[in-house]
Amino acid sequence: MQNPYIPYPVIVDKIITEVDTKDIKTFRFKFVNPEDEQKYAYIPGQFGELSIYGKGESPIGIASSPTQKGYVEFTVQKAGVVTSALHEMEEGMMMGIRGPLGNSWPLEFLEGKNIVIVGGGFAFTTLRSLINYMIYGDNRKRFGNITVIYGARNPGLLLYKDELIEWQKRDDLNINVTVDKGDATWKGREGFVPAVCKEVAPSKENAVAVICGPPVMIRFTLPVFFELGFSKENIITSLEMRMKCGIGKCGRCNVGSKYVCKDGPVFTLAELDKLTPEY
Repeated sequence: MQNPYIPYPVIVDKIITEVDTKDIKTFRFKFVNPEDEQKYAYIPGQFGELSIYGKGESPIGIASSPTQKGYVEFTVQKAGVVTSALHEMEEGMMMGIRGPLGNSWPLEFLEGKNIVIVGGGFAFTTLRSLINYMIYGDNRKRFGNITVIYGARNPGLLLYKDELIEWQKRDDLNINVTVDKGDATWKGREGFVPAVCKEVAPSKENAVAVICGPPVMIRFTLPVFFELGFSKENIITSLEMRMKCGIGKCGRCNVGSKYVCKDGPVFTLAELDKLTPEY
């Protein structure tokens, strides 16, 4: 069994600048030792610790799908010491990845149901992993209707633009992309995510909503789904922002009796209701 404290060595294979502000990039990593890819068997919704020698490590959600073989991807926003160092790296350089860590989107629970995915801004990363997993090959028939509502402040801040275009071409996905405010070239939808959710009005019948985004987006989106009749047991979110060491040793991720990095980061709203009021 892999020592959870020891990162797998990886090579930076590809770097994609995702947004106009250039502070969010997707990093594609290949494992130095091919057998490590088999050991790093992850499920959508899990995260990893990105380790940069001499700088430290940072917990980041996995943005690729396990159906995409030969590499693993993380989309990283430049924010602190570790992420800034990562943004300065170049293709071909070596670093480490620890994990996979945490629980995942509950695939068995989602199977056979209609799925509504709601994402805002940078929080779309692990949702992208889930979408690519569900639409891959025979996986698609395991799930019902898939509705995606994804928003950003402006067109330049949308992630995975080429992928969004490809998804919109599919007839087995209902993709709704919106921006708070468009620019001169934007021909798509304008409006805040909660308002678009109300317009799309996904049915609650045999449906589960998976919601990730900035706290203010979630705050105003949840009432929309309550009005649509979704129960708290059928609304799922992630507390990835509270991740720290990843293995429940540092104690900085705990909320009440839960360690987010071990019991989460994925929780239903019904589970979150049982946590302490400080959350």
